[in-house]
Amino acid sequence: MISYILKRILSLIPTLFVVSIVVFLVVYMIPGGPATALLGMEATPESIEALNTELGFNRPFFVQYADWFSNVLQGDWGQSYFLQTSVLDAIGEYFGPTLSLAILAQLISLIISVPLGILAAYRRGSIVDVTTVSASLLGIAVPGFLLSMFLMLFFGVYLKWFPVAGYVALQEGLAEHLRYLILPALSLGLVQAAYITRMSRSSMLDVLYMNYIRTARAKGLKEASVVLVYGLKNAAPTILTVIGQSFGGLVTGTIVTETLFNIPGLGMLTMTSITRRDVFVIQGVVLFVTLIYVLVNLVVDILYGFVDPRIQLGRK
Repeated sequence: MISYILKRILSLIPTLFVVSIVVFLVVYMIPGGPATALLGMEATPESIEALNTELGFNRPFFVQYADWFSNVLQGDWGQSYFLQTSVLDAIGEYFGPTLSLAILAQLISLIISVPLGILAAYRRGSIVDVTTVSASLLGIAVPGFLLSMFLMLFFGVYLKWFPVAGYVALQEGLAEHLRYLILPALSLGLVQAAYITRMSRSSMLDVLYMNYIRTARAKGLKEASVVLVYGLKNAAPTILTVIGQSFGGLVTGTIVTETLFNIPGLGMLTMTSITRRDVFVIQGVVLFVTLIYVLVNLVVDILYGFVDPRIQLGRK
């Protein structure tokens, strides 16, 4: 098992190397260069040249990349010219709300999707199955921002159950923390639940009609054991893949939701940085969320080894 984990970790090195090049190009390929983005289009050529010299942007590409990559490995991701802090400190400050939102949204999606997917597959062709498939298609089709606005209007304005915007840190109380996050988490969770439900149903359908399921039933095992132990266990790899992609998407794709609900997370940091043309923060956020997405997929790959022992042996 340890050798399998090490192989998966080593396989990430080429991916991370390519990602680092792409992230560096985010700044390098800006029209007019990073100095123009920082100083604005009204800046004089002299001031742009002075800032390029100060920051080293007038050096060859590979020299700049090697210098930047070396600093990244040492924990120096640059400085924000507008926040007056390091990029890593800014990301650390804004990552907490995004992580809380992503975790709560993922929990909501799993509570809804996995049981529904299993039930729909087990009752294939019934009214439960048809309703579940129709609801999941609707959930995938509805734009996230539209669902967010509907939830804000219904639960925040009409019923006044939850605040429509704002954020309370976890340190100020779990109840208030969840109260401010429930609407945006529900908005994200419902969209993710629609996709996970479809994939869970499809994966369960693939295994519920296999010979070993018929054998388990023939042995007189309880139906719940047949479905949950034999069926769900063999469908788990596909479901784990979808859950991993879902969580990675929640961490990296909350810009619209955080902006609508005024949550000070990575999405809002990205939007404000783009508005201010704070190129080093944009570069740092892109690198950070990419690393998170890659690490989530690594965890999913490692979990495969526990779910399906054949993967540990390197079998196809």
